[in-house]
Amino acid sequence: MRIRREEGMARQGPPTGPLGDETYTVGDMSEPLPPLDLRNVAILSDEVYETIGAAILDGRLQPGQKLRDVELAAQLGISRTPVREALQRLERFGLVEVAAGRYTRVTEPDRRLREETAELTAHLMGVALRLALAACDDEALAVILADADIVVDAASVGDIPTLFASSTRMFTAVTRATGNSVFIGLVREASLAIRRNLRGWDAFLEGPVEGIDGYTALRACIAARDGDGAEQALRRIYGYA
Repeated sequence: MRIRREEGMARQGPPTGPLGDETYTVGDMSEPLPPLDLRNVAILSDEVYETIGAAILDGRLQPGQKLRDVELAAQLGISRTPVREALQRLERFGLVEVAAGRYTRVTEPDRRLREETAELTAHLMGVALRLALAACDDEALAVILADADIVVDAASVGDIPTLFASSTRMFTAVTRATGNSVFIGLVREASLAIRRNLRGWDAFLEGPVEGIDGYTALRACIAARDGDGAEQALRRIYGYA
C-alpha cells in the first residue's frame, strides 16, 4: 500500500481532523457497556481498555461522542481510576482526544491518522516477520501460509474487506509465532488503533508494485522462511521500502 501524503501536510503535532474545531451533538449509546467480571483484578486495566476500544470499533461509541469517566465506570461496575487509565491509553493511539477540563471524545480517523497508522503497522509487522520466521515451528508456519493464501486471493480480485480481515488474521498468527512476550504485548496494545484506523481504507491495495505481485512475493518469502525478504516485501506493499 503506497502512502501518498497530501501536499503541504504537516508532520508535527497531534493528529487533527473533522473533530478538530467543530461542535458535535452528544448522543447516548444505544447499548450500554456490560459490567466487567471483577474476579481477575490483575487484568482489570486491560479489560477496561479492550472493552471501551471494542465499543469504538463496533460503533456503540460513535465518532464525536463525549466520554465521561463517571458514566463509563458506572456501566462497567468499577471505579473511575481504571477507566481514566484506559482513556489515556486510547488517547495515545488516537482513538479518543482529550481537552483537559473540557471533554474526552471519540475521534474519527482522518487521512493523516490512517497514514501514520499504516506506517506503524508496516514497521511492526516487518519486525514480527523477522522474529517469527526465525523462531516458529512448521505447524505455526503452515497456519501463517494458509492465511497468506487467502490474502493473495483477496488481493488478486481487489476484495478490500477480505484482504483486511485475512491480513489481520495472518499478522495475528505471525505475532503469536514470534514467541516474544514483550513484542506480543506491544502489538496487542496497538491492535485496536490499527483495526479501527485502517478498516475500509481503499488505499490498502495501492503500492509501487501491483497489489497481487507484492502479496505473492510476501507469501513466497514467508514459505522460504526468509525474514529479510518478507520484511522488504511487506514494506514495498506499504510504500516504505
